[in-house]
Amino acid sequence: MRKILFVCILISFVAIAAMGQERCALFVGISDYPESSGFKKIHGANDYEIVGKMLDNKGFKTTTLLNSQATAANIRSQLQNLATNSAKGSYVYIHFSCHGQPFEDKPPFDEDDHWDESLVSYDAKINYQSGVYEGENHIIDDELYSYFTAIRQKIGENGLLCVVIDACFSGTGSRDEVDDEGIARGTRLGFSENGKYFAPRIDRTSKFAIEKIPGGADIIVLEACRAYQINHEVIKNGRYFGALSFYITQVLKNQHITKNTDWILQLRDLMASDPALINQNMVYEISF
Repeated sequence: MRKILFVCILISFVAIAAMGQERCALFVGISDYPESSGFKKIHGANDYEIVGKMLDNKGFKTTTLLNSQATAANIRSQLQNLATNSAKGSYVYIHFSCHGQPFEDKPPFDEDDHWDESLVSYDAKINYQSGVYEGENHIIDDELYSYFTAIRQKIGENGLLCVVIDACFSGTGSRDEVDDEGIARGTRLGFSENGKYFAPRIDRTSKFAIEKIPGGADIIVLEACRAYQINHEVIKNGRYFGALSFYITQVLKNQHITKNTDWILQLRDLMASDPALINQNMVYEISF
């Protein structure tokens, strides 16, 4: 009897601890890029209508950067805030709905194809101009992963970091709604100081391993498509949303973000079953 009582108390304690676990999120969504940026308008800010509701339902405290708020300085500041102030054992969710762009790799070269991937902040520009704009407001993958590493170290092995990137790095960037490709998030035009032409490398891998950090949290990174593919927006109930953003909210209505990959595979399969996404394959990276 005492043993049964002890087990019941232990289960109750674990449940209470889980409910009290800190959950914090950052959502970055950009629709209305300035005309002077060279980037076409998309519907990244729309995604907050559905993603924000999902995060609220799951008890996340969310910081939002929408449109003109989503400058490079503000994005970096909020990522650093998560790396500095997140509590041990926290669940951290980061969501980007914006344009992406290939970015010419710089010394020390760490990319086989000499191109980094970058997210396009509100105040970035599509072309390199010496002395005017030299890429300082693009946030490249190396920088992102340094923030992710710091967050993983801060929240520790009992925490979890989930990153959703609803952008693409080699799409058309077309805004023409009668185009067969519809509205896409990204551009094939590489950002290059030396005027190099970006030719996407074909890699059909859809799952990648991320290195574990001793004492650090595991990480999940979900990307809307392979690096050489176009990330299409989808129309649902007359509104445009990012494909990954829409389907992750469908999957997580009745599930939780966990280190069980069943929900990730369900998300992948839902996107694959959408006829509008026939040439688009979700990519996921995990450390477990």
